[in-house]
Amino acid sequence: MCRRIARGLAIVLSVVSLGAAQKPTSSESATNRSNLTQASKEARYKARKAKPYQIGTASWYGDYFQGKPTASGEPYNMYDLTAAHPTLPLGSFVRVTNLRNGRSVVVKVNDRGPIVPGRIIDVSYSTARVLQFKAQGLQRVRLDLVQPKMAQPQTMAMLQPMAF
Repeated sequence: MCRRIARGLAIVLSVVSLGAAQKPTSSESATNRSNLTQASKEARYKARKAKPYQIGTASWYGDYFQGKPTASGEPYNMYDLTAAHPTLPLGSFVRVTNLRNGRSVVVKVNDRGPIVPGRIIDVSYSTARVLQFKAQGLQRVRLDLVQPKMAQPQTMAMLQPMAF
């Protein structure tokens, strides 16, 4: 109810400010900033409500494969944020979300797998640590495709600070 009233007031203020021939006051600027903040919150909410690419069981693989070539030709590094998926194009990015704790991370698909029936993705050791399921070995996850321009190195790990 308060949101509707606030939105209505914001619309009225916007219409009134359009008729004014003077520079916006600081309170109008604050209103515009709050509208932008609200819009960005709504956009994030809608993005989370989007249909997932896949939901299923993930596993992780580690030191046994360290240094061995992946399907993309690069050597496997268990400390990189990478994953193996049976059908996604090599080099694509996917957001993996742990459905138990809500933690998510963007990883690069650089290998094929998993070979175990019933699993949808194998993630690297480091990815399993970020998602906090290293100890369990298996976890139910959600996969969302990510556009390449969003998958910049500074946004690769979307997590709260944690001690390793």
